[in-house]
Amino acid sequence: MAPTPRLPLPRAVRPLTAVALSTALAASGGAAALADAAPRIHEIQGTTRLSPFDGREVAGVTGTVTAVNAFGSARGFWFQDPEGDGDPRTSEALFVFTGRTTPGVAPGDTVAVGGRVQEYSPGDGLQTVTQVADASWEVTGRAEVPAPVALEPGTVPAGYAPEGDDISGYDLEPGTFALDYWESREHMVVRVEDARTVGPTDDYNGLWVTTEPDRNASPRGGTVYSGYDDPNPGRLKVESLIPSSERPFPQVNTGDELAGPTQGPLYYTRFGGYVLKAAELGEHVDHGLERTAAEPAEDWELSAAAYNVENLSPEDDQAKFDRLGEGIAEGLAAPAIVSLEEVQDDSGPTDDGTVSAERTLEMLTGAVEAAGGPSYEWRLIDPEDKRDGGQPGGNIRNALLFDPERVSFTDRPGGDATTPVEVVGEGGDTHLSVSPGRIAPKDAAWENSRKPLVGEFSFEGRPVFVVTDHFASKGGDEALHGTAQPPERSSEVQRHAQAELVRGFVDDLQAADPDANVLVVGDLNDFWFSETLGTLTDGGALHNPMEDLPAEERYTYVYDGNSQALDHVLVSGAVADRARLDIVRLNSEFHDQVSDHDPQVVRFRPLSGDPKTDRKEHKRWYGGPGKGHGNGHGPGHGHGHGHDRPGRG
Repeated sequence: MAPTPRLPLPRAVRPLTAVALSTALAASGGAAALADAAPRIHEIQGTTRLSPFDGREVAGVTGTVTAVNAFGSARGFWFQDPEGDGDPRTSEALFVFTGRTTPGVAPGDTVAVGGRVQEYSPGDGLQTVTQVADASWEVTGRAEVPAPVALEPGTVPAGYAPEGDDISGYDLEPGTFALDYWESREHMVVRVEDARTVGPTDDYNGLWVTTEPDRNASPRGGTVYSGYDDPNPGRLKVESLIPSSERPFPQVNTGDELAGPTQGPLYYTRFGGYVLKAAELGEHVDHGLERTAAEPAEDWELSAAAYNVENLSPEDDQAKFDRLGEGIAEGLAAPAIVSLEEVQDDSGPTDDGTVSAERTLEMLTGAVEAAGGPSYEWRLIDPEDKRDGGQPGGNIRNALLFDPERVSFTDRPGGDATTPVEVVGEGGDTHLSVSPGRIAPKDAAWENSRKPLVGEFSFEGRPVFVVTDHFASKGGDEALHGTAQPPERSSEVQRHAQAELVRGFVDDLQAADPDANVLVVGDLNDFWFSETLGTLTDGGALHNPMEDLPAEERYTYVYDGNSQALDHVLVSGAVADRARLDIVRLNSEFHDQVSDHDPQVVRFRPLSGDPKTDRKEHKRWYGGPGKGHGNGHGPGHGHGHGHDRPGRG
């Protein structure tokens, strides 16, 4: 039967009959080509991630078209065998890759396909997609689209993946491992019903849902990543095959819902791994997620915040500065000290040799004041040009803002991009050699990475030392969904070295004064349960108040549908039982964010250096006897977290 394509096709993909294709294959490839005529889809897919037909020509592969990808450079269509072989390891669907050409088929067309079987990988160390390239096909009739695979609670195994340096050739165990389950359903139509979103819509029209809504659920609807052994296998990315002119992609927040069915073929991409390519998209139900605000500090408390402002420069719209200013003034309740990460120079990403960030900070502090906040002053050290990593030309660095009405900065001259800060004196005379200063800026641990900025403050005459950090990123780590399981986290080697240097500096401070009031804050780019954080907190020198929160609230960032903690505010062990932490939900769970990180603020009464005074103050304000001197720590008292209080105004 002569094909009747719905759209004109170039010669390279014009359909041929199965007989004609077999004849052509025989002419070019002989008997070997004829031997691969009319295999079933499950035979091509096989029982591992790699097709036994990889690189071979096939002809007369039959099935029913389930969906068409008509966008971008990876166009094509999915087709599925409606019968199958009953083996849960073998997928019953394939993708036909047509490049930049929109194929002239529609869901429900029955087809006979020929071409070259190909295992396509979107990147090094990632899974592959079994597809048919250089394809031709014949439309042979019409049929019902095969019923979708229902993804319900309990469908996806709790185990994530088998272990191995390369699991590509492992026999699939879809009843045991989530990655094996997804692979065994590759290209098949899958369906979620009334799916809860666990991450906001990204800049590329993708969002994340969960098929396991009760697994590690946050109080705000997300899915919390709380250990390397549980990456939440029920997460699934959703993208759309529907033209935006017909159905704009929903702009969701964490905890929203796609009501009704969302269904389409299961694909695999570089960004996120397995993805449901929705030919039918559920209705967006906005569940009204609200931003939160911190509890204001009492008069006798010092409040200090950490905020990654995501490549902030004068090149950003004023609206970003205004929202950041409002977030600091209202969301963070105008802390006495604000540690900033990712402050760019005054020319932003333009690589022109500029290193000063005066204009950037003028605009930010002006926005805070316009929002009703204090008139912050700032301290920072400009980096050497192109030595601190980040966006090329941006020269990102850490900076310290402070409210001079609440706290004073102790300036000690001599600090610059290459001079290391040292601890000087002992007891009540413990101080910094330079303030602000940088920790071991020439050490190899900081190569192409931000150097910690240290500042010495005075709150009611009590010295407070703040170390603001932005550790090396996770760039270079193997993908969670890749072929190496468990994935290698190569980037943490540098963070471990950085943590050792910061811990050494803290140890020096506490050796000089065991009751030194120390904060180590910022984007540490690692989890509360990681070795990086353990290096900083082991032995009680520093305490992470995040660990005093319920496990389901320990996150500041959402990545691939996992709510996770990259940002931290650590306090010296001597004041651990005084620290009250708020993680302020301003950005990470919302599609309209001004940063991809949520800020945090800690409130505490710094130690005075006099044990009797400190015990009396602790009893008065924290309801317990207090520890006086010493850097041990125990459970917090009366923290009264305000992390779920709706934002004001």
